[in-house]
Amino acid sequence: MLDVRRMQVLRAVITSGSVTAAAAHLGYTPSAISQQVSALEKETGVALLERAGRGVKPTAAGLLLTRYAAVISERLAEAETALADLRAGRAGRLALRYFASVGPTLLAPALARVRREHPGVAIDPKLADPDDALTELERGDADLAVVVGRPAGARHPGIRTVRLLDDAYHAVLPAGHPLASRQVVDLAELAGEPWVGSEPPGPCLAPIVDACAAAGFSPDFAAKSQDYATAQGFVAAGLGVSLIPRLGLSARHPGVVVRRVRHPEPVRTIRAAVREGALEQPALRTLLDALKDSTEGEGAPSLTHGEPEPALDPDRGGAGGPSSAGV
Repeated sequence: MLDVRRMQVLRAVITSGSVTAAAAHLGYTPSAISQQVSALEKETGVALLERAGRGVKPTAAGLLLTRYAAVISERLAEAETALADLRAGRAGRLALRYFASVGPTLLAPALARVRREHPGVAIDPKLADPDDALTELERGDADLAVVVGRPAGARHPGIRTVRLLDDAYHAVLPAGHPLASRQVVDLAELAGEPWVGSEPPGPCLAPIVDACAAAGFSPDFAAKSQDYATAQGFVAAGLGVSLIPRLGLSARHPGVVVRRVRHPEPVRTIRAAVREGALEQPALRTLLDALKDSTEGEGAPSLTHGEPEPALDPDRGGAGGPSSAGV
């Protein structure tokens, strides 16, 4: 393979017209310049320069290499500029993966901030199952993934996670349910009910199953859905009760009521997972900061649909959430 640096030395000799002038321009000695050109001639197997009076002139091979050296020099300058833009966050691509309920509530405002601060960065957000998102992250196909917290002890080499918020599950009941008049429901009170599943097997279902086990029962799923809107529709139709996380209640079915749950309160932890090597990207750091800022000081967006606030709950030490859901 031809030595690019030697090609640039040859170009300097030819454009300046002499070895001495090229040495002065590049800051080398004339002897060092001659050695570089001789080494390049050995690599190519042809003469590149010939004497012309007190200077030198290029052979046909020398002119050929000089033209390519000029192109290489231009491309290197372009690469340096592009790299500087990437380091400064003026260019590049930011690939991220997320799950549905965080899209409108957490991700959208964070992406708006990235777009404002890094308008030259292409943003590639894609909806993905949390487990698939981590796989894409490990493969390098994504720079950041919003996921549900991994089980204790789970480790992913090269992946760093940042806690964003704890998203509590709420009881979703048919409007005429006997517990609908309550502001807070003990989880054990739902033990004998038929249940509507709102989560697929995995990290989002685990908090529900674990909390029910702690309350002394296993939920009897009479119907299952893997999206929150359908689950609410099933509940409104009287197929059972359900638990849905607060971020999943941004749109509420008119035929259901939403109540806080206690003893225990199921909670899923939402985290941002990033490749450690990608943290050098300014746009990624901005996105991570924006996600953290959007959840700072609150467990989740407030529920505001106009129903009265419940009284202070002495078991919780604070006000309970409103009885209807929205994000």
